[in-house]
Amino acid sequence: MKKSITEDPLFKKGARVRKSVLGAAHVNRRIAAANQYTEAFEEFNIKAAWGLVWSRPGLSRRSRSFINLGMLIALAQPEELRLHIRAAQRNGITRKEISEAILHTAVYCGIPRATAARRIMLEVFAAMDAEKKPRTKKQGVGREPSRLRR
Repeated sequence: MKKSITEDPLFKKGARVRKSVLGAAHVNRRIAAANQYTEAFEEFNIKAAWGLVWSRPGLSRRSRSFINLGMLIALAQPEELRLHIRAAQRNGITRKEISEAILHTAVYCGIPRATAARRIMLEVFAAMDAEKKPRTKKQGVGREPSRLRR
């Protein structure tokens, strides 16, 4: 992204909040991948959503995460839901609370949407658990698991 964008105080503020909520690796990838077609959207997203809204004092990040989970389920946004299930945990929401929030959405958004969200939740939890597991000596550090080697 252009330095004139990344040096803007509102952009810096939004990027800091976004990294805190979504993880620095994700945000850095998005910024690095920005090109002539996506740069304006990334700038808008970081400044508006993260610099102006997520940084406001009126709601805690935990509350904002609960709201996001419900909205993303209602709008059937599976990729964003995956991202925000992780973010919710960073913001202090437990796995049990995420599960309860999904159950709650079944009443207002419908069982099919809540079922899809439950499936995504379980996938995210499994991926997070796998990321925490240390590699075994059998796999070797820095080597691909045997099922991936030819």
